[in-house]
Amino acid sequence: MIQRADHRGLTRVEHRALKSVAVQFFVNGAVIASYIPRLPEIRDSLGLSLAAIGAVLAVATGVGVVGSLIQGPVIGGIGTRRAMIVASLTLVLGLGLVGLTQSTLMFVGALMVIAIADVVTDVAMNMQGSALSDRRSVPVINRLHGLWSLGTVVGGIVATIAASSGVSLRVHLLIAALVLGFAVLYVGPGLLRSDDDLLHKQNAQAENDSRAGASAVAAIFIALGASAIIPEVITSDWAAFRLSDDLDVGNGVAGLGFVAFTTGMVLGRFSADSIVAQHGSTKVLRVATALTAVGVLCSMIVPFVGAAIVGLVITGLGVSVMFPQIYDQAARSEHSKGALGGLTAGSRIALLVTPVVVGGLAGTESLTVGQAVAAVTIPAAIAVLALSVRFAPPANS
Repeated sequence: MIQRADHRGLTRVEHRALKSVAVQFFVNGAVIASYIPRLPEIRDSLGLSLAAIGAVLAVATGVGVVGSLIQGPVIGGIGTRRAMIVASLTLVLGLGLVGLTQSTLMFVGALMVIAIADVVTDVAMNMQGSALSDRRSVPVINRLHGLWSLGTVVGGIVATIAASSGVSLRVHLLIAALVLGFAVLYVGPGLLRSDDDLLHKQNAQAENDSRAGASAVAAIFIALGASAIIPEVITSDWAAFRLSDDLDVGNGVAGLGFVAFTTGMVLGRFSADSIVAQHGSTKVLRVATALTAVGVLCSMIVPFVGAAIVGLVITGLGVSVMFPQIYDQAARSEHSKGALGGLTAGSRIALLVTPVVVGGLAGTESLTVGQAVAAVTIPAAIAVLALSVRFAPPANS
C-alpha cells in the first residue's frame, strides 16, 4: 500500500516513528533526572564523601566510554530499532536497581548499567530522529532534544516532591522505572524497522572523508565536545549538593536546584530553532556561553538560595543551545564522521575526569561545592567561546 505523506513531508509510518522517537527522548531524560536530585540522600545513606561520589560518577562515565565503543557494532548488528528497545528497557531496569541500592558496590553497578544502556539508546534514537527530521519540511531535531530536557524537568520535579513528602528512594524509583518501562512499550512498535537509508548515508560519508582531514576536524571537536559538555553535566549533577552542602537546605528542597537548571534547558531548547534562524548559529553560541558563565557565577558563588535558583535557570538557558549547536556544526562539517566521532570522544573523556576533579576540590576545606563547580565550568565555557569564534560556521548558516 502506498503511504501518503502529510503536510510536513512524512508518511503515516514515519509520523508514528517520529512520535516513538520523541517519547524515547523524554524517557531518557526522565530516567537520569529521577535519581540525580536524590544523590545527596543516596550519599548520606551509603556514608560516602563528596570525593567518593565524584569517583562513583566517574566510574559510571568510564563504563559509558566502553558503551560508546560497543554501540557501533551493536547497532550495526541488530539495527537501531532493536538496539533502542533492548537498551531502553535495560535503562529503566538500571533505574530500578538504583532504588534497590543497599551498598556502594550495588550503586556503582546500577550506574554502570544505566551508563552503557544510555549510550546505545542515545545513538540509536538520534540516528532515527535525525533521519526523520531530515524528511520533514520543517526539522525537529532541536525539539526532540527539548523533549529530553522536558523529561529531566518532569523527572526532577517528581523526585523532589517524593523526597520532600518522605517517599522512600526505593518506592519512588521502582514506580518511576515501571511507568517509564510502559512508555518504552509504546516506543518499540512504532520505530523505523529498516536502517537502509541511515546506513547508506553513513557509508557514503565514510567513502568521502579523507583520513587526514577527518583527523584534523576530530581534534577540533574533541576539544569542543569536552568543553561544551562540562557546564551541562557538572552543573546538573552538583546543583543539589550546592544547595544542601553550601546553603544548608534540606534534601526535599535541594532537588529544586536540579529542577531550576533543567527548566532553563527546556525553555532554551524549545525556542532555539527560531532564535538561530533569526540571529545565526555563531552569535547564538557566543551569547549562550556568556549566559552560562554569568549563570554559574550567580548560582555557585553568590551565597543566597534565591540567587542560586535564578542562576541555575540562567545557566540552563545558556547551556541548552551550546551542545546542540556544536553537534550541528559537527554534522554539517565537511568531514562530519570525524567531527561527530571527536565530539563524542571529547564529551565522554571530560565526563570521566571532571566528576573526580569537582569531588576532590569540594572535599577540601578551602573550597565549597559551588566554588569547585565554578572552577571547572567557567574555564570550560570560556574555551567553548574561544573555539567557537575560530571554528564556528558563518552567521546565519
